[in-house]
Amino acid sequence: MTIDISGLPQERIVFDISPLAELGVALHALAEPAHHPGLHGWATATAAGLKPDLADRLHEADFLWRSTFSDVFMPFAGLPATLGGAAGRTGATIAEELDLLDRLDDERFVSAALEFTCASTYGIAGPSALTDPARRERALELAATRGPKQLDFTRRLLDDPASVRAWVRRLFEDCDQAFFADTWRRVAPQLAADARHKTELLRHKGLAESLYDVSPALTVDEDRTRISADKLAEGRTTAVDPSVGAGLSFVPSSFGWPHLMVLHAPGWRPVIHYPVGSPGLPGPAPVELLKLRMEALAHPMRMRLCRNLARAAYTTSELADAYDITAPEVSRHLSVLKKAGLVSTRRRGRYVLHQLDVAAVARLGSDFLETVLR
Repeated sequence: MTIDISGLPQERIVFDISPLAELGVALHALAEPAHHPGLHGWATATAAGLKPDLADRLHEADFLWRSTFSDVFMPFAGLPATLGGAAGRTGATIAEELDLLDRLDDERFVSAALEFTCASTYGIAGPSALTDPARRERALELAATRGPKQLDFTRRLLDDPASVRAWVRRLFEDCDQAFFADTWRRVAPQLAADARHKTELLRHKGLAESLYDVSPALTVDEDRTRISADKLAEGRTTAVDPSVGAGLSFVPSSFGWPHLMVLHAPGWRPVIHYPVGSPGLPGPAPVELLKLRMEALAHPMRMRLCRNLARAAYTTSELADAYDITAPEVSRHLSVLKKAGLVSTRRRGRYVLHQLDVAAVARLGSDFLETVLR
């Protein structure tokens, strides 16, 4: 995932908090508590306190935040410069951000609301499903594959976007009244402090340092022309599009871990939505390193070698004798495991001993989950 920042002035990079974006991630944590083990208590208590009518309406629309995170939660990023989007600033309250959502035209709102149907074409500009018959039919077809409630929502949205927009706004307002206002009062100071810290870090230490503080999965190239996010998802966008006002926004989230989300819709200001206060785990493994480790352990002979290497340190000749294979063959397998960072080597006299890095192997499960959910 890449963001073009060629020639972008540093003052156009902003760290800001967004109550509507945080509501979206909170709703995701309610719908997918397994993604957020540290929030089980909050999710259980909040779900138990919901009135049946609100719980039913949340279930009716949960595809907006369950499998994908709809861009309707970040309307500030979709406002054209002529409508006040140049600064890319968020609202201070849910009401202010819902007002920004109301200022999005129907085409942008519909495109953002239908994100759950178009993951493969998300980063590709095209005609609106409101005006293009072929795009409309395709949207309905994709919604039908997701389920009947998604199909019903899509039909209502395409037939009468104004009524659906009013329904969505009322839903978010009711969430704010029912539970989120109290939640926001609790987490907003922490998020504001993090945004201030990152802003100062950017000002005094530079972009590379502030990116690493946001997430080790973010890097900038030497020429400061491109930011890369190490994710399984692929996409590209630009922070120098004058139609939405050149700029890049970073939005912290108290509910976000392990997700690191990048808004990269065409014609929208790019936004990096990052978690704060993540569990005290090692930094996320790069995607390529995780692939190397998974592939290294997938070979049956290397799995068998690991049985010995997990228990003690062995020489190449000992492993060859134990499995009745040649020493060069053992060396080839060990080379793969070492390249993946799963085996350590030390010398004892004239012997070279190899041993499995048990801690690295033990982290594979959490590394895998964090990588696919990032």
